[in-house]
Amino acid sequence: MTEHSAQLSAHSEDGRSFTVRDATGTPFIAGTLLLVANAEGRQLALVEERETNTRGEPEALRGRLLGAIDDAVFDPRGGHAFTAADVRAADAATIDLVHSAMGATLEIGVNLSPPSRPARLLAHRFNRHTFWCGQSGSGKTYALGVVLEQLIAHTALPVVVFDPNSDFVRLGELNPDADGPTAELLAQRDIRVLRPNTPGAAPLRARLTAMTMEAKAAVLRLDPVADREEFNAALHLRELLSSVDTAELLPRLLGSDDPAQRALGLRVENMGLLGWEVWARRDREATAVIDERADATVLDLGGFSTPDQHLVVALSVLDELWARREERRPVLLVIDEAHNLCSPMLTSPLAVAVRERIVQIAAEGRKFGLWLLLSTQRPSKVAPGIISQCDNLALMKMTSPVDLEGLATYFGYAPAALIARSPWFRQGEALFAGGFVPAPTLLAMNARLTPEGGSDVSVPLR
Repeated sequence: MTEHSAQLSAHSEDGRSFTVRDATGTPFIAGTLLLVANAEGRQLALVEERETNTRGEPEALRGRLLGAIDDAVFDPRGGHAFTAADVRAADAATIDLVHSAMGATLEIGVNLSPPSRPARLLAHRFNRHTFWCGQSGSGKTYALGVVLEQLIAHTALPVVVFDPNSDFVRLGELNPDADGPTAELLAQRDIRVLRPNTPGAAPLRARLTAMTMEAKAAVLRLDPVADREEFNAALHLRELLSSVDTAELLPRLLGSDDPAQRALGLRVENMGLLGWEVWARRDREATAVIDERADATVLDLGGFSTPDQHLVVALSVLDELWARREERRPVLLVIDEAHNLCSPMLTSPLAVAVRERIVQIAAEGRKFGLWLLLSTQRPSKVAPGIISQCDNLALMKMTSPVDLEGLATYFGYAPAALIARSPWFRQGEALFAGGFVPAPTLLAMNARLTPEGGSDVSVPLR
Protein backbone atom coordinates (compact mmCIF):
# COMPACT_ATOMS: atom_id res chain seq x y z
CA MET A 1 0.00 0.00 0.00
CA THR A 2 1.31 3.44 -0.84
CA GLU A 3 1.72 6.22 1.70
CA HIS A 4 -0.98 8.14 -0.13
CA SER A 5 -3.48 5.28 0.19
CA ALA A 6 -2.85 5.09 3.94
CA GLN A 7 -4.00 8.71 4.25
CA LEU A 8 -7.24 8.32 2.31
CA SER A 9 -10.36 9.69 3.92
CA ALA A 10 -13.93 8.55 3.23
CA HIS A 11 -17.31 9.91 4.21
CA SER A 12 -20.84 8.48 4.25
CA GLU A 13 -24.05 10.44 4.58
CA ASP A 14 -26.44 7.48 4.84
CA GLY A 15 -24.50 4.54 6.31
CA ARG A 16 -25.03 2.60 3.09
CA SER A 17 -22.78 4.24 0.53
CA PHE A 18 -19.41 5.99 0.80
CA THR A 19 -17.22 8.38 -1.16
CA VAL A 20 -13.48 9.01 -1.23
CA ARG A 21 -13.08 12.42 -2.84
CA ASP A 22 -9.41 12.03 -3.73
CA ALA A 23 -8.00 8.58 -4.50
CA THR A 24 -5.43 9.78 -7.03
CA GLY A 25 -2.39 7.54 -7.13
CA THR A 26 -4.04 4.59 -5.37
CA PRO A 27 -4.53 1.12 -6.90
CA PHE A 28 -8.16 0.83 -5.82
CA ILE A 29 -10.54 0.09 -8.70
CA ALA A 30 -14.11 -1.22 -8.97
CA GLY A 31 -14.35 -4.55 -7.17
CA THR A 32 -11.77 -3.73 -4.47
CA LEU A 33 -12.76 -4.44 -0.86
CA LEU A 34 -11.73 -1.75 1.66
CA LEU A 35 -11.79 -1.22 5.40
CA VAL A 36 -12.97 2.19 6.56
CA ALA A 37 -12.35 3.03 10.21
CA ASN A 38 -12.95 5.88 12.64
CA ALA A 39 -13.60 6.23 16.36
CA GLU A 40 -17.02 4.61 16.00
CA GLY A 41 -15.66 1.39 14.53
CA ARG A 42 -14.65 -0.36 11.31
CA GLN A 43 -16.74 -1.17 8.26
CA LEU A 44 -16.19 -3.27 5.17
CA ALA A 45 -16.71 -1.38 1.91
CA LEU A 46 -16.80 -2.26 -1.78
CA VAL A 47 -15.53 0.09 -4.49
CA GLU A 48 -18.19 0.19 -7.21
CA GLU A 49 -16.81 3.03 -9.33
CA ARG A 50 -13.56 4.90 -9.77
CA GLU A 51 -14.32 8.29 -11.24
CA THR A 52 -11.51 9.17 -13.65
CA ASN A 53 -11.12 12.82 -14.54
CA THR A 54 -9.18 14.20 -17.50
CA ARG A 55 -8.89 17.83 -16.37
CA GLY A 56 -6.43 17.34 -13.56
CA GLU A 57 -9.19 16.94 -10.96
CA PRO A 58 -8.90 14.31 -8.17
CA GLU A 59 -10.01 10.75 -8.90
CA ALA A 60 -12.90 9.82 -6.61
CA LEU A 61 -14.04 6.39 -5.33
CA ARG A 62 -17.69 5.56 -4.79
CA GLY A 63 -19.22 2.39 -3.45
CA ARG A 64 -21.33 0.63 -0.86
CA LEU A 65 -20.83 -0.21 2.81
CA LEU A 66 -21.25 -3.93 3.41
CA GLY A 67 -21.36 -4.09 7.20
CA ALA A 68 -19.60 -3.46 10.50
CA ILE A 69 -16.59 -5.40 11.77
CA ASP A 70 -16.05 -5.57 15.53
CA ASP A 71 -13.14 -7.76 16.64
CA ALA A 72 -14.03 -11.20 15.24
CA VAL A 73 -17.63 -10.37 14.34
CA PHE A 74 -19.05 -9.17 11.02
CA ASP A 75 -22.54 -7.66 11.04
CA PRO A 76 -23.97 -6.96 7.54
CA ARG A 77 -26.67 -4.78 9.12
CA GLY A 78 -24.30 -2.70 11.23
CA GLY A 79 -23.40 0.15 8.88
CA HIS A 80 -23.37 3.73 10.13
CA ALA A 81 -22.84 7.19 8.64
CA PHE A 82 -19.63 9.12 9.24
CA THR A 83 -18.01 12.37 8.24
CA ALA A 84 -14.45 11.07 8.02
CA ALA A 85 -12.83 7.64 8.19
CA ASP A 86 -9.43 6.24 7.33
CA VAL A 87 -9.31 3.88 4.36
CA ARG A 88 -7.10 0.89 3.63
CA ALA A 89 -7.34 -2.31 1.62
CA ALA A 90 -9.11 -5.23 3.29
CA ASP A 91 -6.72 -8.02 4.26
CA ALA A 92 -7.06 -11.80 3.90
CA ALA A 93 -8.13 -12.28 7.52
CA THR A 94 -11.00 -9.85 7.04
CA ILE A 95 -12.22 -11.68 3.92
CA ASP A 96 -12.11 -15.02 5.75
CA LEU A 97 -14.01 -13.49 8.67
CA VAL A 98 -16.76 -12.20 6.38
CA HIS A 99 -17.10 -15.58 4.64
CA SER A 100 -17.35 -17.37 7.98
CA ALA A 101 -19.87 -14.91 9.43
CA MET A 102 -22.15 -15.06 6.38
CA GLY A 103 -21.94 -18.83 5.88
CA ALA A 104 -20.12 -18.73 2.55
CA THR A 105 -18.93 -22.35 2.34
CA LEU A 106 -19.11 -23.40 -1.33
CA GLU A 107 -15.61 -22.85 -2.71
CA ILE A 108 -15.84 -22.26 -6.47
CA GLY A 109 -12.73 -20.26 -7.41
CA VAL A 110 -10.21 -17.57 -6.49
CA ASN A 111 -10.81 -13.83 -6.17
CA LEU A 112 -9.31 -11.72 -8.95
CA SER A 113 -9.31 -8.59 -6.78
CA PRO A 114 -6.70 -8.45 -4.00
CA PRO A 115 -6.22 -10.00 -1.55
CA SER A 116 -6.16 -13.37 -3.31
CA ARG A 117 -8.52 -15.60 -1.34
CA PRO A 118 -10.86 -18.48 -2.20
CA ALA A 119 -14.16 -17.27 -3.66
CA ARG A 120 -17.13 -18.83 -1.90
CA LEU A 121 -20.90 -18.85 -2.32
CA LEU A 122 -23.67 -18.96 0.28
CA ALA A 123 -25.48 -22.28 -0.19
CA HIS A 124 -28.59 -21.16 1.66
CA ARG A 125 -29.12 -18.28 -0.77
CA PHE A 126 -29.89 -20.58 -3.67
CA ASN A 127 -33.43 -20.21 -2.34
CA ARG A 128 -33.61 -17.33 -4.81
CA HIS A 129 -33.63 -17.59 -8.59
CA THR A 130 -30.24 -17.37 -10.30
CA PHE A 131 -29.34 -16.07 -13.76
CA TRP A 132 -26.12 -17.35 -15.33
CA CYS A 133 -24.86 -16.03 -18.66
CA GLY A 134 -21.80 -15.96 -20.87
CA GLN A 135 -21.19 -16.12 -24.59
CA SER A 136 -19.90 -19.18 -26.43
CA GLY A 137 -16.32 -19.93 -25.38
CA SER A 138 -16.57 -18.13 -22.04
CA GLY A 139 -16.47 -21.38 -20.06
CA LYS A 140 -20.08 -20.92 -18.93
CA THR A 141 -21.15 -24.57 -18.96
CA TYR A 142 -17.88 -25.81 -17.46
CA ALA A 143 -18.13 -23.22 -14.67
CA LEU A 144 -21.74 -24.14 -13.98
CA GLY A 145 -20.53 -27.70 -13.46
CA VAL A 146 -18.15 -26.43 -10.74
CA VAL A 147 -21.04 -24.86 -8.84
CA LEU A 148 -23.31 -27.88 -9.27
CA GLU A 149 -20.58 -30.16 -7.90
CA GLN A 150 -20.35 -27.99 -4.79
CA LEU A 151 -24.12 -27.89 -4.29
CA ILE A 152 -24.55 -31.63 -4.76
CA ALA A 153 -21.61 -32.50 -2.51
CA HIS A 154 -22.22 -30.05 0.34
CA THR A 155 -26.01 -29.62 0.55
CA ALA A 156 -29.11 -31.81 0.71
CA LEU A 157 -30.88 -29.73 -1.97
CA PRO A 158 -32.10 -31.99 -4.82
CA VAL A 159 -31.01 -30.70 -8.22
CA VAL A 160 -32.83 -31.35 -11.52
CA VAL A 161 -30.81 -30.42 -14.62
CA PHE A 162 -32.52 -29.78 -17.97
CA ASP A 163 -29.54 -30.61 -20.20
CA PRO A 164 -30.09 -29.97 -23.95
CA ASN A 165 -26.51 -30.62 -25.09
CA SER A 166 -25.55 -33.61 -22.92
CA ASP A 167 -23.07 -31.42 -21.01
CA PHE A 168 -23.89 -32.84 -17.57
CA VAL A 169 -24.52 -36.52 -18.35
CA ARG A 170 -21.22 -37.45 -16.66
CA LEU A 171 -21.95 -35.57 -13.45
CA GLY A 172 -21.96 -38.88 -11.58
CA GLU A 173 -18.37 -39.70 -12.62
CA LEU A 174 -15.13 -38.37 -11.14
CA ASN A 175 -12.04 -37.38 -13.07
CA PRO A 176 -9.13 -39.77 -12.45
CA ASP A 177 -7.18 -37.08 -10.58
CA ALA A 178 -10.13 -35.80 -8.50
CA ASP A 179 -9.43 -35.88 -4.77
CA GLY A 180 -10.24 -34.03 -1.57
CA PRO A 181 -13.37 -33.77 0.60
CA THR A 182 -15.68 -32.59 -2.19
CA ALA A 183 -14.66 -35.48 -4.45
CA GLU A 184 -15.22 -37.94 -1.61
CA LEU A 185 -18.70 -36.54 -0.97
CA LEU A 186 -19.62 -36.55 -4.67
CA ALA A 187 -18.69 -40.22 -4.89
CA GLN A 188 -21.35 -40.95 -2.25
CA ARG A 189 -24.16 -38.95 -3.85
CA ASP A 190 -27.13 -40.41 -5.71
CA ILE A 191 -26.82 -38.89 -9.21
CA ARG A 192 -29.17 -40.21 -11.89
CA VAL A 193 -28.97 -39.56 -15.61
CA LEU A 194 -31.99 -40.12 -17.87
CA ARG A 195 -31.30 -40.27 -21.62
CA PRO A 196 -33.60 -40.64 -24.67
CA ASN A 197 -31.97 -43.41 -26.70
CA THR A 198 -28.69 -44.44 -25.08
CA PRO A 199 -28.21 -48.19 -24.59
CA GLY A 200 -27.64 -49.09 -20.97
CA ALA A 201 -28.85 -45.72 -19.66
CA ALA A 202 -32.08 -45.13 -17.79
CA PRO A 203 -34.64 -43.91 -20.36
CA LEU A 204 -35.96 -40.34 -20.37
CA ARG A 205 -39.72 -40.65 -20.73
CA ALA A 206 -43.05 -38.90 -20.13
CA ARG A 207 -46.49 -40.42 -19.70
CA LEU A 208 -49.18 -38.90 -21.91
CA THR A 209 -52.04 -40.11 -19.73
CA ALA A 210 -50.54 -38.40 -16.66
CA MET A 211 -50.26 -34.97 -18.30
CA THR A 212 -52.85 -32.28 -17.66
CA MET A 213 -55.60 -31.63 -20.20
CA GLU A 214 -53.94 -28.33 -21.08
CA ALA A 215 -50.63 -30.09 -21.67
CA LYS A 216 -52.28 -32.75 -23.84
CA ALA A 217 -53.88 -29.99 -25.93
CA ALA A 218 -50.46 -28.40 -26.38
CA VAL A 219 -48.96 -31.73 -27.46
CA LEU A 220 -51.79 -32.16 -29.98
CA ARG A 221 -51.47 -28.53 -31.13
CA LEU A 222 -55.15 -27.98 -30.38
CA ASP A 223 -56.48 -24.46 -30.15
CA PRO A 224 -59.81 -24.16 -28.26
CA VAL A 225 -61.15 -21.73 -30.88
CA ALA A 226 -59.48 -22.60 -34.18
CA ASP A 227 -59.85 -26.35 -33.49
CA ARG A 228 -63.02 -26.11 -31.45
CA GLU A 229 -64.60 -29.42 -32.52
CA GLU A 230 -61.49 -31.53 -31.93
CA PHE A 231 -60.69 -29.63 -28.74
CA ASN A 232 -64.23 -30.24 -27.48
CA ALA A 233 -63.94 -33.92 -28.35
CA ALA A 234 -60.73 -34.09 -26.35
CA LEU A 235 -62.47 -32.45 -23.40
CA HIS A 236 -65.22 -35.06 -23.49
CA LEU A 237 -62.57 -37.77 -23.76
CA ARG A 238 -60.71 -36.49 -20.70
CA GLU A 239 -61.20 -39.79 -18.85
CA LEU A 240 -60.19 -41.86 -21.88
CA LEU A 241 -57.06 -39.77 -22.47
CA SER A 242 -56.10 -40.23 -18.81
CA SER A 243 -56.57 -43.98 -18.59
CA VAL A 244 -56.15 -45.73 -21.94
CA ASP A 245 -52.67 -47.02 -22.80
CA THR A 246 -51.00 -44.95 -25.50
CA ALA A 247 -50.95 -47.87 -27.93
CA GLU A 248 -54.73 -48.31 -27.64
CA LEU A 249 -55.59 -44.66 -28.13
CA LEU A 250 -55.45 -44.42 -31.93
CA PRO A 251 -57.73 -47.42 -32.71
CA ARG A 252 -60.29 -46.10 -30.21
CA LEU A 253 -60.35 -42.68 -31.85
CA LEU A 254 -60.36 -43.82 -35.48
CA GLY A 255 -63.05 -46.40 -34.74
CA SER A 256 -65.41 -43.89 -33.15
CA ASP A 257 -68.79 -42.97 -34.65
CA ASP A 258 -68.16 -39.34 -33.65
CA PRO A 259 -66.65 -37.33 -36.56
CA ALA A 260 -64.78 -35.04 -34.14
CA GLN A 261 -63.18 -38.03 -32.43
CA ARG A 262 -62.16 -39.51 -35.77
CA ALA A 263 -60.68 -36.12 -36.74
CA LEU A 264 -58.77 -36.16 -33.47
CA GLY A 265 -57.53 -39.65 -34.34
CA LEU A 266 -56.37 -38.46 -37.76
CA ARG A 267 -54.48 -35.62 -36.09
CA VAL A 268 -52.72 -38.10 -33.80
CA GLU A 269 -51.89 -40.36 -36.74
CA ASN A 270 -50.72 -37.55 -39.04
CA MET A 271 -48.40 -36.18 -36.34
CA GLY A 272 -46.93 -39.65 -35.79
CA LEU A 273 -47.52 -38.89 -32.13
CA LEU A 274 -47.74 -42.46 -30.88
CA GLY A 275 -44.45 -43.32 -32.53
CA TRP A 276 -42.53 -40.81 -30.42
CA GLU A 277 -39.97 -42.56 -28.25
CA VAL A 278 -40.65 -40.12 -25.41
CA TRP A 279 -43.75 -42.02 -24.21
CA ALA A 280 -43.18 -44.15 -21.13
CA ARG A 281 -45.24 -47.23 -21.98
CA ARG A 282 -43.48 -49.88 -19.82
CA ASP A 283 -40.69 -47.54 -18.72
CA ARG A 284 -40.82 -45.20 -15.74
CA GLU A 285 -41.57 -41.58 -16.49
CA ALA A 286 -39.11 -38.85 -15.46
CA THR A 287 -41.53 -37.39 -12.91
CA ALA A 288 -41.54 -40.68 -10.98
CA VAL A 289 -37.72 -40.73 -10.89
CA ILE A 290 -37.53 -37.09 -9.76
CA ASP A 291 -40.09 -37.77 -7.03
CA GLU A 292 -37.60 -40.13 -5.39
CA ARG A 293 -35.51 -37.05 -4.53
CA ALA A 294 -32.08 -38.15 -5.69
CA ASP A 295 -29.27 -35.71 -4.99
CA ALA A 296 -29.23 -34.86 -8.70
CA THR A 297 -31.29 -35.93 -11.71
CA VAL A 298 -29.96 -35.02 -15.15
CA LEU A 299 -32.51 -34.95 -17.98
CA ASP A 300 -30.59 -35.33 -21.27
CA LEU A 301 -33.01 -33.50 -23.56
CA GLY A 302 -30.95 -33.96 -26.72
CA GLY A 303 -31.21 -37.03 -28.90
CA PHE A 304 -34.95 -37.28 -29.53
CA SER A 305 -35.97 -37.93 -33.13
CA THR A 306 -38.33 -34.92 -33.27
CA PRO A 307 -37.81 -31.49 -31.68
CA ASP A 308 -41.10 -31.39 -29.77
CA GLN A 309 -40.22 -34.36 -27.60
CA HIS A 310 -37.80 -32.54 -25.32
CA LEU A 311 -40.58 -29.99 -24.73
CA VAL A 312 -42.92 -32.82 -23.72
CA VAL A 313 -40.45 -33.92 -21.05
CA ALA A 314 -39.90 -30.35 -19.81
CA LEU A 315 -43.63 -29.63 -19.63
CA SER A 316 -44.51 -32.88 -17.87
CA VAL A 317 -41.81 -32.30 -15.22
CA LEU A 318 -42.57 -28.63 -14.65
CA ASP A 319 -46.34 -29.22 -14.52
CA GLU A 320 -45.93 -32.04 -12.01
CA LEU A 321 -43.71 -29.98 -9.72
CA TRP A 322 -46.09 -27.03 -9.94
CA ALA A 323 -49.14 -29.22 -9.22
CA ARG A 324 -47.44 -30.48 -6.05
CA ARG A 325 -46.03 -27.13 -4.97
CA GLU A 326 -48.04 -27.07 -1.73
CA GLU A 327 -45.88 -29.94 -0.48
CA ARG A 328 -43.09 -27.34 -0.27
CA ARG A 329 -40.28 -29.78 -1.01
CA PRO A 330 -37.28 -27.69 -2.12
CA VAL A 331 -35.70 -28.41 -5.51
CA LEU A 332 -33.27 -26.48 -7.70
CA LEU A 333 -34.29 -26.51 -11.37
CA VAL A 334 -31.21 -25.92 -13.52
CA ILE A 335 -32.14 -25.01 -17.11
CA ASP A 336 -29.06 -24.95 -19.31
CA GLU A 337 -29.29 -23.05 -22.61
CA ALA A 338 -32.43 -21.47 -21.18
CA HIS A 339 -33.22 -19.65 -24.44
CA ASN A 340 -34.36 -23.05 -25.78
CA LEU A 341 -37.21 -23.16 -23.26
CA CYS A 342 -37.73 -19.53 -22.22
CA SER A 343 -37.53 -17.46 -25.39
CA PRO A 344 -40.45 -15.10 -26.14
CA MET A 345 -39.86 -15.90 -29.82
CA LEU A 346 -40.96 -19.54 -29.44
CA THR A 347 -44.53 -19.81 -30.70
CA SER A 348 -45.56 -23.47 -30.89
CA PRO A 349 -48.24 -24.49 -28.36
CA LEU A 350 -45.81 -26.78 -26.54
CA ALA A 351 -43.08 -24.14 -26.38
CA VAL A 352 -45.53 -21.51 -25.15
CA ALA A 353 -46.85 -23.86 -22.45
CA VAL A 354 -43.31 -24.60 -21.22
CA ARG A 355 -42.31 -20.93 -21.20
CA GLU A 356 -45.45 -19.83 -19.38
CA ARG A 357 -44.94 -22.47 -16.71
CA ILE A 358 -41.36 -21.26 -16.18
CA VAL A 359 -42.62 -17.67 -15.99
CA GLN A 360 -45.10 -18.78 -13.33
CA ILE A 361 -42.43 -20.60 -11.33
CA ALA A 362 -40.16 -17.55 -11.60
CA ALA A 363 -42.91 -15.28 -10.28
CA GLU A 364 -44.49 -17.51 -7.63
CA GLY A 365 -42.40 -20.63 -7.12
CA ARG A 366 -39.84 -19.31 -4.66
CA LYS A 367 -42.16 -19.47 -1.65
CA PHE A 368 -42.93 -23.11 -2.49
CA GLY A 369 -39.28 -24.16 -2.76
CA LEU A 370 -39.19 -24.23 -6.57
CA TRP A 371 -35.97 -22.38 -7.36
CA LEU A 372 -34.56 -21.72 -10.81
CA LEU A 373 -31.01 -21.50 -12.12
CA LEU A 374 -31.15 -20.33 -15.73
CA SER A 375 -28.05 -20.46 -17.92
CA THR A 376 -27.84 -18.93 -21.40
CA GLN A 377 -25.54 -17.41 -24.04
CA ARG A 378 -28.02 -14.68 -24.93
CA PRO A 379 -29.92 -12.93 -22.11
CA SER A 380 -31.90 -10.96 -24.70
CA LYS A 381 -33.46 -14.23 -25.88
CA VAL A 382 -34.92 -15.09 -22.46
CA ALA A 383 -38.37 -13.77 -21.52
CA PRO A 384 -37.93 -10.55 -19.47
CA GLY A 385 -40.54 -11.71 -16.96
CA ILE A 386 -38.18 -14.51 -15.96
CA ILE A 387 -34.94 -12.51 -15.77
CA SER A 388 -36.53 -9.81 -13.62
CA GLN A 389 -37.27 -12.36 -10.88
CA CYS A 390 -33.63 -13.43 -10.44
CA ASP A 391 -31.80 -12.27 -7.31
CA ASN A 392 -28.44 -13.90 -8.11
CA LEU A 393 -26.23 -13.18 -11.13
CA ALA A 394 -23.24 -15.04 -12.58
CA LEU A 395 -21.78 -13.23 -15.59
CA MET A 396 -18.93 -14.56 -17.70
CA LYS A 397 -17.44 -13.08 -20.87
CA MET A 398 -20.08 -11.17 -22.81
CA THR A 399 -19.36 -8.75 -25.66
CA SER A 400 -22.88 -7.99 -26.89
CA PRO A 401 -23.69 -4.34 -25.97
CA VAL A 402 -27.42 -5.12 -26.05
CA ASP A 403 -27.07 -7.97 -23.58
CA LEU A 404 -24.75 -6.04 -21.27
CA GLU A 405 -27.06 -3.03 -21.22
CA GLY A 406 -29.99 -5.29 -20.35
CA LEU A 407 -28.05 -6.97 -17.53
CA ALA A 408 -27.10 -3.61 -16.01
CA THR A 409 -30.80 -2.68 -16.07
CA TYR A 410 -32.11 -5.90 -14.52
CA PHE A 411 -29.38 -6.46 -11.95
CA GLY A 412 -28.92 -3.17 -10.16
CA TYR A 413 -27.13 -4.90 -7.30
CA ALA A 414 -24.23 -5.70 -9.69
CA PRO A 415 -21.96 -2.62 -10.05
CA ALA A 416 -22.16 -1.28 -13.60
CA ALA A 417 -18.37 -0.85 -13.72
CA LEU A 418 -17.92 -4.58 -13.04
CA ILE A 419 -20.48 -5.60 -15.65
CA ALA A 420 -18.66 -3.36 -18.12
CA ARG A 421 -15.48 -5.43 -17.62
CA SER A 422 -17.16 -8.58 -18.93
CA PRO A 423 -15.93 -8.22 -22.56
CA TRP A 424 -12.34 -8.52 -21.29
CA PHE A 425 -12.86 -11.58 -19.09
CA ARG A 426 -10.65 -14.55 -19.91
CA GLN A 427 -12.17 -18.01 -20.23
CA GLY A 428 -13.30 -19.16 -16.80
CA GLU A 429 -13.46 -15.68 -15.26
CA ALA A 430 -16.75 -14.35 -13.92
CA LEU A 431 -18.60 -11.73 -11.92
CA PHE A 432 -20.86 -13.07 -9.17
CA ALA A 433 -23.33 -10.70 -7.53
CA GLY A 434 -26.52 -10.89 -5.52
CA GLY A 435 -27.61 -12.71 -2.39
CA PHE A 436 -25.57 -15.88 -2.93
CA VAL A 437 -22.20 -14.13 -2.60
CA PRO A 438 -20.96 -12.02 0.36
CA ALA A 439 -20.15 -9.12 -1.98
CA PRO A 440 -20.02 -8.64 -5.77
CA THR A 441 -16.93 -10.62 -6.70
CA LEU A 442 -14.65 -11.02 -9.72
CA LEU A 443 -13.17 -14.51 -9.73
CA ALA A 444 -11.47 -17.26 -11.71
CA MET A 445 -13.33 -20.56 -11.51
CA ASN A 446 -11.83 -23.72 -10.06
CA ALA A 447 -11.30 -26.88 -12.11
CA ARG A 448 -14.12 -29.40 -12.30
CA LEU A 449 -14.00 -32.71 -10.48
CA THR A 450 -16.28 -34.43 -13.00
CA PRO A 451 -15.92 -34.69 -16.80
CA GLU A 452 -17.77 -32.26 -19.05
CA GLY A 453 -20.05 -34.28 -21.29
CA GLY A 454 -20.30 -31.97 -24.30
CA SER A 455 -16.88 -30.39 -24.64
CA ASP A 456 -15.93 -28.64 -27.88
CA VAL A 457 -14.65 -30.56 -30.89
CA SER A 458 -11.05 -29.61 -31.65
CA VAL A 459 -9.79 -28.48 -35.05
CA PRO A 460 -7.81 -31.25 -36.83
CA LEU A 461 -4.16 -30.22 -37.28
CA ARG A 462 -1.59 -31.70 -39.61
